[in-house]
This record gives sequence, structure tokens and C-alpha cells, in this order.
Amino acid sequence: MARSKKLVNSQLVAFIESAIPDFHAARLTSLRKLRLRDLVRNKNPYLFRAKNILVAGELVQGFLSAHLSSQEEGIFGGFLERLAMFVAGAVYGGRKSIAEGIDLEIVKDGTLYAVAIKSGPDWGNSSQVARMRDNFKKAARIIRTNAPAKLPIFVNGCCYGRTATENKGDYFKYSGQSFWSFISDDPELYRRIIEPIGHKAREHNEGFKAEYAKVLNQFTQQFVTDFCHPDGAIDWDKLLVFNSGRKLTRAAMLDRL
Repeated sequence: MARSKKLVNSQLVAFIESAIPDFHAARLTSLRKLRLRDLVRNKNPYLFRAKNILVAGELVQGFLSAHLSSQEEGIFGGFLERLAMFVAGAVYGGRKSIAEGIDLEIVKDGTLYAVAIKSGPDWGNSSQVARMRDNFKKAARIIRTNAPAKLPIFVNGCCYGRTATENKGDYFKYSGQSFWSFISDDPELYRRIIEPIGHKAREHNEGFKAEYAKVLNQFTQQFVTDFCHPDGAIDWDKLLVFNSGRKLTRAAMLDRL
């Protein structure tokens, strides 16, 4: 029976410090690729109108912040999944699963666990959770075909947050400290990873802030030209038509922008 190995702190720090620059590079690339048209088209104009925003720069910044927050959550989720895979590999010899929807397989105390990794506990709606359960059923058939002697236990592992009821009947849901402890046999790992994640964060963010300022200024200037009245007031009707009008209406507007 394979035994767990202790995760040496220097290994953990080295992996995080080598991988975290990819997160910063990806968020910078995402910012540079963004276009004002896409930003305006994908945000809720009714919400911002309800907040009585009158300044174009404030509205653009609101759109931009909402977009980046969503983008960064996804990008950082990818980093956390890589980190979890590294930890499980170092401690339990965990490996990537061949089954769809399963990120990780590990053996603990002779028991095979198949893990679907998510960022936080509130990652999906009922349909998405049902799809995960369906993936678990399909994976069980695949795993049993390849290893008939092993009956897998399924886990939804969430990298942060808490889960009140961990036993979901057909799978377990571990979040935050419980998840990191599950894949590492170290109840304090969730605290140990926070410091190296911040490695050179200030240097990375200074470059991002400079690029963000340029994009915000460019988008604000463009927004005033495209979506404001001649007197400078926001043209909410024009903005709404572009955001929510039928395809022909929006296409005609695109020709004018």
C-alpha cells in the first residue's frame, strides 16, 4: 500500500513561485485583448442606470472592473487547480484522470478517490451540479473497467470556502481547509499557500495598474465619442440599443461606430 509523503515547504514554495507569474501574465493578456464593444455588449446597462451613474469614466470603470473580476476568477481557478494537482501528486502520487469531468485520481489508505476540482463552493447551479453527478457515474464505469478491484469514491474539491454538509450521498464535497487537508494530509496547508502566492505580487500589479490606466483612459475617450450626447451626457438609449437591440439594429449601429 502506497504511503503518503510529507510535502516539503521548499517544494511548495518553488512550485507556486514558478506558476503564479502565469496568472499575472494571463490577466494582463486578457486586459490587452479587450475591446470596448465587447465590454459594453456583455454588461448589464439596467444595473448601472439604476445606480444613477452620470460620469462616463465611472461607468466605463464599472464595466471594466466587473469584467476583470469575472475573468480573473476563472484564470486564478486554473492556477489553483494546477496547485492542487501538484500537491496531490507530491503527497499521494495523484494523477490526472482519463475520465471526463474528473481532474484528479488519488489513492489513500487503499481507497481510490476521483476528484472534480472547483474554485469555490458556490461554483455552479443545479444543472451544473447534475452534470457533475452524471460525470461521476460515467467515470465510475470507466474506472471499474480499467481497475475492476477499485470502487471509486467521488469528491467535489473546492479550493476556498466552507461546506456545511460534506456527505452529499453519492459524493463528498470538501471546501477550503477540508479540501487542502484531504489532498495533502496537512490541516494547515490552506494557510501555508497564502504567503508564496503573494510572491512579487506588488511588482506584477504595478505593471498591470499601468496598463489598466491606459485601457481605462482609451475606453473612456471612445465611450464619450460613441455613447454620449454632444453635451457630454450619457446616451442611455443608444447604449441600450447597442447592448440589447435586435441584431439588425445593432449591426446598423456598429456601422456608425
